Amino acid sequence: MDWKTYLEILHLAERLKNNTRHSWTSAGRRESVAEHSWRLALMAFFLKDQFPETDMDKVIRMCLFHDLGEAFTGDVPAFEKTEADSLREEEALDGWVEALPEPYRTQLAALYEEIKGLETREARLYKALDKMEAVIQHNEAEISTWLPLEYDLQLDYGEREVQFSPVTRSLKEYVNEETRRKIAEEGPDPREGDGFRKSYE
Repeated sequence: MDWKTYLEILHLAERLKNNTRHSWTSAGRRESVAEHSWRLALMAFFLKDQFPETDMDKVIRMCLFHDLGEAFTGDVPAFEKTEADSLREEEALDGWVEALPEPYRTQLAALYEEIKGLETREARLYKALDKMEAVIQHNEAEISTWLPLEYDLQLDYGEREVQFSPVTRSLKEYVNEETRRKIAEEGPDPREGDGFRKSYE
């Protein structure tokens, strides 16, 4: 790979440092897509002992690359994302992958197909952790940053995805307990209606 192409890839990835997600950090600022992807990879790395039959290096690659399409489109929260949003992101990403030099084009095309298929143990684990990272991040943020719908969403989000493994089910149960404690200790935000929602636009 020549240095021009190499740097073009890095410049694209840099956008994920600037593109923010719906989630807030414990310091009171918006989380970047890059930060989400980095910690997701960290989550996978520290579960290697729990999944000895799983190719965790591949799971880590999935975690690092799964949101790269958002370098083109930005992040759309899961509860707002439409089929058209997903298609636009997928088309932009596919075009980018197709233009990569070999062997990266073939390797990443296969990785993204496996991610989309969600049939392998690796893809299912990545997806479960992806959901759980978002829930954990919300628990770390001030509850005043939550939308009203997130009081229920925090407990429901990722429930289907974690069912494939007792390890991920256990993680979800533990994180749900953290969510319940947070709500009990910090209480629902008293603000309601349009004024509440506008504060998050």
